[in-house]
Amino acid sequence: MDFFDRANIHVQAGKGGNGSAHMRREKFVPLGGPDGGDGGRGGSVYLEADTALNTLVDFHYHQKFRAEEGGMGLSNRRHGKSGADCIIHVPAGTIVVREPDGAVIADLTEPGQQFMAARGGRGGLGNTHFATATHQAPREAQLGEPGEIADLRLELKLIADVGLVGAPNAGKSTLLSVVTAARPKIADYPFTTLIPNLGVVVVGDYSRGSGESFIMADIPGLIEGASQGVGLGHDFLRHIERTRLLLHLVDGSDMENDPWMEFEKINSELQAYSDDLTALPQLAIFTKVDLPDAQTRWPEFEQKAQQNGIEVFAISAASSEGVQAVMYRTAELLRTLPPRLLPETAAFKAAGGSAVIRPQDDDRYTITKEQGIFVVSGKKVDRVVAMTNPNNEEGMARLEKRLSEMGVFEKLENMGVQPGDTVRFGQIELLWGES
Repeated sequence: MDFFDRANIHVQAGKGGNGSAHMRREKFVPLGGPDGGDGGRGGSVYLEADTALNTLVDFHYHQKFRAEEGGMGLSNRRHGKSGADCIIHVPAGTIVVREPDGAVIADLTEPGQQFMAARGGRGGLGNTHFATATHQAPREAQLGEPGEIADLRLELKLIADVGLVGAPNAGKSTLLSVVTAARPKIADYPFTTLIPNLGVVVVGDYSRGSGESFIMADIPGLIEGASQGVGLGHDFLRHIERTRLLLHLVDGSDMENDPWMEFEKINSELQAYSDDLTALPQLAIFTKVDLPDAQTRWPEFEQKAQQNGIEVFAISAASSEGVQAVMYRTAELLRTLPPRLLPETAAFKAAGGSAVIRPQDDDRYTITKEQGIFVVSGKKVDRVVAMTNPNNEEGMARLEKRLSEMGVFEKLENMGVQPGDTVRFGQIELLWGES
């Protein structure tokens, strides 16, 4: 069985509607003047955290998303209709990575939290905006702004307060099934669990106001080399990163391995994967203590844990021995532990930001020469050009003025542009020197 915790998607916001260049024409109004309305804004694409989802499987079958375009401006100064937004539901705990640079741009952790993945294009202005005292009948109207386009990688990192870690067959799934309503697959052989399982643990009595709960995740078994991807490796270590506390289970009945060596081996893998995991508080849980072999080995394991300053418990999930004590101690520790931030977003949050990171627009642009073509790249420059109708002389004159004010012409001349050379702005190519 596959656990779909990564996916790639392509999103495109809606283009803004074109402005109208309509001139008012009525029988008894000979000089009606311009009355073209503005185009409607294009729809934006949003990602929204949804607790009803727990995998990214849907995105392996549906990878392209597009919002609606804005409507064209109308006569009598009427605005075009705004395009409908596209809302994409993702599991809570989804990180959004921009491709191809790999920048983390959002961490959606709260139910209903939204992130604008692609902004809808602005509607073009109608000709009413270009009328002046000396130019009372403008034929110019802007084109709608193209919607943003983005390629994104989605990565799911489960949100759980407690993570169950340990070697395969250490009893993690059995413990989860005993203390929660989760029903993971359980069998007496390694790697029974192939996907992380979540469950809600309730301790105390809610009816008397003394109950509390927390989310526990059963992380599939780790083996030596897991930090380098051996076995289930990286596929599941990521899901420990949000947890605040680890319950490290060790099979006390496994006569082929020394329990303490197994405990240290798993901790070495956690450290090799991330120093942050090593810093997590941890309880050592010696399992299957109802079996004679485990009972014999328990005193030595307990002594070594105490010598290393590690709080340790002996339990039998099958008979529930010691389980309640572990759950109450877990709840007690969680009261003192703050929510855990991922390294990708911790610095941003510390600076006072939210879990959603969105780069601000700026006026910067670059000019390069590629195979004889001058390429001008910059968000604002691209937008100004894309919203200008190349077949409208008034619009092109205004564009020339805007680009000159931004310093684009001066830089092109300094780079040696000549009449007849091609200059590319985004998807639009213009010939230098054309009127």
